[in-house]
Amino acid sequence: MDGGPVRRVVSLVPSLTEAVAATAPHLLVGATDWCTHPAGLAATRIGGTKNPDVRRIAALAPDLVLANDEENRRPDLDALRAAGLPVWVTDIRTLEQAFTSLHRLLTVGCGLHRPAWLDAAEAAWVDPGPCALRPRRSAVVPIWRRPWMVLGRDTFAGDLLGRLGVDLLHADHPDRYPAVPLPELLACEPDLVVLPDEPYRFTAEDGPEAFPGIPTALVSGRHLTWYGPSLAEAPAVLAAQLHPDASPA
Repeated sequence: MDGGPVRRVVSLVPSLTEAVAATAPHLLVGATDWCTHPAGLAATRIGGTKNPDVRRIAALAPDLVLANDEENRRPDLDALRAAGLPVWVTDIRTLEQAFTSLHRLLTVGCGLHRPAWLDAAEAAWVDPGPCALRPRRSAVVPIWRRPWMVLGRDTFAGDLLGRLGVDLLHADHPDRYPAVPLPELLACEPDLVVLPDEPYRFTAEDGPEAFPGIPTALVSGRHLTWYGPSLAEAPAVLAAQLHPDASPA
């Protein structure tokens, strides 16, 4: 960064909020309403990831605003830049990209030392094989219902699941998050249906009933989709949740 040391950061991405808070919490002056980790975060709330309050962010006078190409809207980022604010945008589709991006963001973008949690996260994924499902299972991974949408090609969550023995049945779909009617999902005859609790909050009472006779796994969306400190425990957490000696729903 060319504007001097970074002393004030606003984050529009929950996982990046957690990453900065775990490394240098004094830097965070603003975060979204969806930034739930760490608990008790004292940063000013500036709206949602899709509707941030540009005026409130500008009033916080951040040296850097953290955003993500997928989570945040281009018009909002353009408005922040038009207000004279530096915006750092991540674009993460693989685990390797996540580690590289986090290192660069924290050390170059924020001027911090590389944190120990990032080393721990990388170490946790060096050999996730012992945690992986064996044999591998084909899966449908809904991320929304009404309409049903699933993980498709080229996604961070899909990369993590692949390392844990889960093959996405829609990995070759031209869309990254295709909308697929439920009858078509059932016709795929997956070995497993993986139901994260975000962005749609699937629960034991909302989701499994749509896939009768198919094993379902309710998993932590934070561990599946966030790139930050949660990656250190993600292999173990997800493996335990994916291992449904699963009774069919």
